[in-house]
Amino acid sequence: MTTLVQAWKDAQTRLKTAGVDSPAIDARLLLEAAAGVTRVEVVTDPYRELPDEAVRTLADYVERRSRREPVSRILGRKGFWKLMLAVTPDVLTPRPDTEVVVDLSLRHFPEAMRFSMLDIGTGSGAILLAVLAERPAAKGLGTDISDEALAVARDNAANLDLGGRAAFLRTSWADGLGDAGFDLVVSNPPYIRSAEIDLLDPEVRDHEPRLALDGGPDGLEAYRILAPEVMRLLKPGGMFAVETGWDQGPQVRDLFVAAGASQVEIVKDLGDRERVVTGLKNSLGNHPPTR
Repeated sequence: MTTLVQAWKDAQTRLKTAGVDSPAIDARLLLEAAAGVTRVEVVTDPYRELPDEAVRTLADYVERRSRREPVSRILGRKGFWKLMLAVTPDVLTPRPDTEVVVDLSLRHFPEAMRFSMLDIGTGSGAILLAVLAERPAAKGLGTDISDEALAVARDNAANLDLGGRAAFLRTSWADGLGDAGFDLVVSNPPYIRSAEIDLLDPEVRDHEPRLALDGGPDGLEAYRILAPEVMRLLKPGGMFAVETGWDQGPQVRDLFVAAGASQVEIVKDLGDRERVVTGLKNSLGNHPPTR
């Protein structure tokens, strides 16, 4: 007989031996999914016997996680902000660091305000859908070069009943979009230096789409394209927020300042690392600084 608590302990031990960073949390998530139970049930009814099918499913999940396949890939879903999103190998798994972009956006735009937003390189649609879920008067567009990623984003929008306010477009960055069309522009572009990708944890290196990771030799290729494009796309007075690598804030800030942005700031994440560059488009228009 295998009980919930015994299955949890065994899974933890296996994952710890495999070098997984958070074996207790991952084991619980896999157990909940395999057995169809909640966290509360694991705690309040620990000696419940697991059906044989659940035991086999959990063993498969734990084996996959031991090979460093992310929990989100195994289960096909990932929590982000207040949402549960479907994820596939075609999209970057949403991470808590990116929630800083959502938080900044929500602080800038009051709940009842009508505004339009653009999420460049939307992937699973995480940032766009998190903001729209909190701001019922807003509407938005997500762009991506990957048809497969856009399919995931559309499914997520439909599952969250946001399909009526979220549209998606296949394009490179923001090619083809008209000037000054958005009050808010956000992006989490690829920013890992090409030579560093093979040094990443297996969960990222082997299971995330390289297209969503590779930022070129210095990690800044995307921002060189995005900075002038973002300023072109923003309405006067509009706001932008882009995620960056922990050591890239000053360089990305300088690119946006050179493109004409005002009040440009670097914002830290919960781990006290520089994570997001944000700023405004001057209400009188986009005027790059004179030199």
